[in-house]
Amino acid sequence: MQSKTPMTHVAFFGHDAHDAAVRRRVQGFRDDGLEVTGFTMRRRDDPAAGWDNVDLGRTYDGNYLQRVRSVFSGAELAAASGRLADADVIYARNLDMLAAAFLAKRKLGLKTPVIYECLDVHRLLTRNDPIGFIFRRLEGALLKRSRRLVVSSPGYLENYFSRRHSGQYQPVLVENRLAAGADYGDRPARAATASPPGEPLRLGWIGVLRCARSLDLLLALAQEAGSAVEIHLHGVPALTEIPDFHERVKGVPNLTFHGRYRSPEDLAAIYAPLDVVWAGDFMEKGYNSVWLLPNRIYEGGYYGVPAIAPAGTQTAKWIADADAGFIIEEDLGQSLPALLSRLSADRSEISARRAALLALPDETFVQPPAC
Repeated sequence: MQSKTPMTHVAFFGHDAHDAAVRRRVQGFRDDGLEVTGFTMRRRDDPAAGWDNVDLGRTYDGNYLQRVRSVFSGAELAAASGRLADADVIYARNLDMLAAAFLAKRKLGLKTPVIYECLDVHRLLTRNDPIGFIFRRLEGALLKRSRRLVVSSPGYLENYFSRRHSGQYQPVLVENRLAAGADYGDRPARAATASPPGEPLRLGWIGVLRCARSLDLLLALAQEAGSAVEIHLHGVPALTEIPDFHERVKGVPNLTFHGRYRSPEDLAAIYAPLDVVWAGDFMEKGYNSVWLLPNRIYEGGYYGVPAIAPAGTQTAKWIADADAGFIIEEDLGQSLPALLSRLSADRSEISARRAALLALPDETFVQPPAC
């Protein structure tokens, strides 16, 4: 009788054990038959992760000094856990976790290969001052020692890594698609249509609600459109970016903030009533916000909900290539209400985009298992 080949053991360094994207990546590894030990920080008091995990402590949004300290304390905890030496590969998500992973590896004298996943290009890395220079030098030094660079959008390679770190990495594109092993429910039938005229047009903003300009646009839209439009916000607001979020959304009659949700358990119920999903982001205007491909285009696409994105972004390019959404030009304060007014009067455009999305294979939106 032949013995089983042992599973590859991944040490996964993540910035927040409760972040949906982190959980999705861990789930994807496990679906591919890999053994995963997490080494994760967290943004809540609850240390439970839902998988085999070494808790590296709590961090706080916007507190960069504390985040820098946590790199060193996290590396100490990872090295002291006695778990890192068993890993066949170290996979680190974001620059701070990459630094913690290399520090822990150095403390233990390990030769384990490291993979760097850049989820987004942080604003500190794009600054044209000594602070930006220092962080880019650190990233470049660690990148040269990494086996692979994983990015979620080609925009990061074209606009950042090829310019700042040319020749120092071997890239792999892994989009922010849904993890393969979870149950997302059945996709709607291809003939599924938008909500009928006479009903409010339903727009969703879903995920980490971090963009102050997006909130401004949606609140102005709610006021201008009145009962013709319903706006549904699902997720966690980034109060470091929008400190008055709760006060501003409270009492708006055609806007509902639903709060935190579970992924994948709640996704079908969230997207089922929506006609369109907002996919704009301006938190890091001209940089990361232009280059990213957000989770909501894949989630919405799976359920046949077309996205709206500003022109000139990587998201708009994705929408144009699929012919499955709407692209609007500046001034967005004018073009967004105009688009919603047009779609509200004639839902056939939404139905056509919905049909185009639902005609695309599942693999467009769900990460296929690794071969």
